[in-house]
Amino acid sequence: MTKQFWINLPVKDINKSRDFFTKLGFKFNTKHGNGHSSACMLLGENNIVCMLFDEPTFKVFTNNEITNTQKSNEVLLSIDAQSKEEVDEMVKKAIQAGGTSNHQPSEMTGFMYGSVFTDLDGHRWNVLYMDTTKM
Repeated sequence: MTKQFWINLPVKDINKSRDFFTKLGFKFNTKHGNGHSSACMLLGENNIVCMLFDEPTFKVFTNNEITNTQKSNEVLLSIDAQSKEEVDEMVKKAIQAGGTSNHQPSEMTGFMYGSVFTDLDGHRWNVLYMDTTKM
């Protein structure tokens, strides 16, 4: 049975990506997985690993071309927020750090509030606040 889960994402520039996500408040494992071609980002309370690999290294793993994120989505990465204000703040920080967003924060399905931002490499991140009292 699977015991761990991690995400691998291709990025153009490890240092720029590390700086971008640090500005958003993400943490990195500084002992393992960090080098000139990779960075080990930790997500959430369980420290889910999101490995950022430069594109040449990522291609070695996949033996395939990398999706053009300007033309299509490969995945939507969702992260939780503790309030609507935290959703708004995360998206604002992402834009200030060089990311983009063409998605206005909004109510969805009656109990979710969220917005999507795009990181430096075109990966889309969905920031959600879920009011479980309205489920």
